[in-house]
Amino acid sequence: MAEIKFEKVKKRFKDITVVKELGLTINNGEFFTFVGPSGCGKSTILNMIAGLEAVTEGKIYFDDTIVNELSPKERDVAMVFQSYALYPHMTVYENIAFPLMMKKISDETIDAEVKRVAALLGLEEMLNRKPRELSGGQRQRVALGRAIIRRPKVFLMDEPLSNLDARLRVEMRAELKRLYQELKITTVYVTHDQAEALSLSDRIAVLHQGEIQQCGTPLEVYLKPANIFVGGFIGSPTMNFITGSVQNLQPLEINCNGLIFSPVLESLPEKNSVIMGIRPEDIIVSDEKADKCIEVTVSLLEPAGSLNWADFVWKGVKMKGNAKADLDIKAGKKAFMKLPMDKVIVFDRDSGRRL
Repeated sequence: MAEIKFEKVKKRFKDITVVKELGLTINNGEFFTFVGPSGCGKSTILNMIAGLEAVTEGKIYFDDTIVNELSPKERDVAMVFQSYALYPHMTVYENIAFPLMMKKISDETIDAEVKRVAALLGLEEMLNRKPRELSGGQRQRVALGRAIIRRPKVFLMDEPLSNLDARLRVEMRAELKRLYQELKITTVYVTHDQAEALSLSDRIAVLHQGEIQQCGTPLEVYLKPANIFVGGFIGSPTMNFITGSVQNLQPLEINCNGLIFSPVLESLPEKNSVIMGIRPEDIIVSDEKADKCIEVTVSLLEPAGSLNWADFVWKGVKMKGNAKADLDIKAGKKAFMKLPMDKVIVFDRDSGRRL
């Protein structure tokens, strides 16, 4: 295992800066995830850790050793890609054993190690099969096995589940979590899927345009997004954003689409206009009027099993909330929204930072 430290790391491709001065420490034995939209620099960071891309400026350390000039082999990392990259002419046994065969390790040791890894991944019955005879989930298990058998200092995973269907992705997330808890090897994971990031990681770094917008535990990033980008990227469905105006500073009063409320903020707004965010899962939409409910007009219903996601309009503002699946709510009709003001997050309108 290894601690990975980035010291003022930059990466440029000609005139384009892909990673802007990255300063970060990934702890020994930690499951750390870089998450962000396509083109934000997350795979480039993974490739710099692996030694597949050279660092333009700055230093990368494994523990106290600078690895900038070390080859991928010398860094002792194992990578798992979204494409399984298995050898089609080899059996599952041979694919898993391949890294040890390259090291000229004895047949007895290889056999024992392959059987150990196969048992860990539930592949014991498939060792004589070729990759074409396996499902996508089974192929990804073989790719994981080939990485695990090396006992590397660091696991690097580049969107390893993106080629799987929705059900398999959920199953493999649980499998990865179990494997990590057993092996406790420093793992750096890259994904654009924030559900994967939230469910797997000890900590996550949200990337945008080559810069870390926020780094923290999944709960910290979800409950206290550092800015509007993080609030909008983390969470599904996407956070609702509403423009508000400051009515009074002492005591603080904000007008939210005609509704006055007094949030507790870490810092006061510098201007009269703010942006308020609230997640759809926190807004309850009902077919019956209750105390402190607000009348809205439903525009769309999206069934999601035990609940419906309801798009609605509140005094000209389009929003999304959730409603019980068995309620009599229809598109084009009136409904009633309960807006928990203690769940509203207030952002500075100009900088986007959370107040």
